[in-house]
Formats: sequence, structure tokens, C-alpha cells
Amino acid sequence: MKDVAARAGVGLKTVSRVVNGEAGVTADTERRVQEAIEALGFRRNDSARVLRKGRTASVGLVLEDLADPFYGPLSRAVEEVARAHGALLINGSSAEDPEREQELALALCARRVDGLIVIPAGTDHRYLEPEMRAGVATVFVDRPAGRIDADVVLSDNYGGARAGVAHLIAHGHRRIGFIGDQPRIHTAVERLRGYRAAMEDAGLRVDDGWVSLGPTDPERVRAALSAMLAGPEPVTAVFAGNNRVTVTVVRELAGRERPVAFVGFDDIELGDLLGITVIAQDAAALGRTAAERLFRRLDGLDDAPARTVLDTVLVPRGSGELPPA
Repeated sequence: MKDVAARAGVGLKTVSRVVNGEAGVTADTERRVQEAIEALGFRRNDSARVLRKGRTASVGLVLEDLADPFYGPLSRAVEEVARAHGALLINGSSAEDPEREQELALALCARRVDGLIVIPAGTDHRYLEPEMRAGVATVFVDRPAGRIDADVVLSDNYGGARAGVAHLIAHGHRRIGFIGDQPRIHTAVERLRGYRAAMEDAGLRVDDGWVSLGPTDPERVRAALSAMLAGPEPVTAVFAGNNRVTVTVVRELAGRERPVAFVGFDDIELGDLLGITVIAQDAAALGRTAAERLFRRLDGLDDAPARTVLDTVLVPRGSGELPPA
């Protein structure tokens, strides 16, 4: 900074104001300082800035899987809010592994991020309590925290699934299958609960063979779907619990002669062109709402942890409107 000040013919305080975007510097002086910075290759020492201000201007995002299309718009929305607040976003994937989630979250805290947004893989987040007491603002998104009180932003998983299954019932279906994610995952449990509620509302029984929860790998989903479509009384419609299940179901149903009605939770790429009826949740709104809550915490908000639930939308495109075969 001394070299920049000497080259530009200004004081150290003026250089500091220009570097930190503060007011009180004329346009001509700012231009001279910026030219000196460029000529000397000056870069602000963020480590020293952290020691002085106690903030790193960075936040962490712990996702389930960066490769999952659902998390793309969510991550981008968080990044845009962080950028608007002058902060850098650092993210990583837990791969749906609770131990990896904890390792990643604590690694981010060790690097002194100001706040964390977590899509939890585990069900016990007491490991974050010391970090939160130390001032690391923390917001959970898509699923609630386990065994601690914390801000959370969710989609209406129960209501969305209930509406999707009711839509199939309204089109004449009485035997409806449900293929979902792992039973330990909050969203899978809530969507199954919505499915059962819609069936109960209509006075319909649920056969044990119509429900399948487990890993979302194609082999498991194909096996579950085949079992539901076999026998003398196969299901006439299927409700898929998430976008990865949806993709496999779409591929399998495409090769069958008998039409099977279908609704998926989460939209998928080309879903509109393929005519897939879905329960759409706004991933970008989830990320944006969580990030805005996080920065309000960082700005001093000190009220009780809030639970925010965002609406889902039924998008009819054809697959969910087929009558029973």
C-alpha cells in the first residue's frame, strides 16, 4: 500500500478507501490509485482484513450432490445473494453421507466462513452447536436440522405429493404406486405421507406392493416399477418421489405397450417436451430464501429460528392425465 500511495501521490488512507470501495475519494484520485495498483500488481491482503474486521466475507454451502440438476439453480441463487452482499460462496457435496457432511461443514468453519447453508444428509447436527455459538450463522434448506433449533427453508413436500396423487385419482386411478427415496430422508417421508393422505382422502386402500422406498439408482427403481406393473392387478398410475426416480420411470414406461399414468415430484430437463406431469418446486427460491435469511442473521437478526415452507405447483402436461388402461 505504501508503494501504491507513493506512486499515486496520495496517502495510505486514500489507498485504503479506494481498495475497500469507500466514499470520500475524487474520480481523478481514484483513477490514479487504480493505475498505480495495476502497474504494481497490488492485491489486497484478505487474511489481514479478516484479522482486523473479524469477517471473511465468505459463506459455505453443503449440498447433497453438485451433479444433481435440482441443486444447480439452488446453488446459483445462493451465489447471487452472496455476491450482492460482497461475499464469496464455497460449496461442496456430502454425497448423502452424514459423516462426509459433518467433515465438510466443520472444514468450512475451520476456514472461518461467516455462515453456512446446509442441505443435511444426517439427522444429528449437534456437532454444529459450538460453531453456531461462536457466531457462524447457519440455515438449513430442503430438509430440517436434526436435534438442534435452526432456521430452515423447505418446500411443501407433503402438500405437493398429496396434490399430485389426488390429480391421478381425479383422472380415474385407484391403484397408484409410489417409488421414493431412502426412508431416512425427510423429503421422502413427507412425500410418502402426502401419497397416503391422498389415498385415504379418496377412501382407497394402499397395497404393500404399491410402495417402494430405497436408493434412487436405476436398477432398484426399475425392479420396483416392474413389480408394481406385474400380476393380475397392476397399478395403473405411478407417483415418483424425486427427479432421479422420474428419469428412470420415464425410460421404463417408454418401452411398454400399455399406457401408465405418471406424475413426478420435481421437474426434469425436457419434461415439457416429453409431456411429463410434475409437482414443481422452485429450487432457486429455496436457495434465495435461505441465503437471504443467512445474511439477515449476519446483519444482526436475533429472533427465534424460523421454519419457512414454500409452495409447490402442479404442472399438468399429459402423463398424469391418462385414464386407467
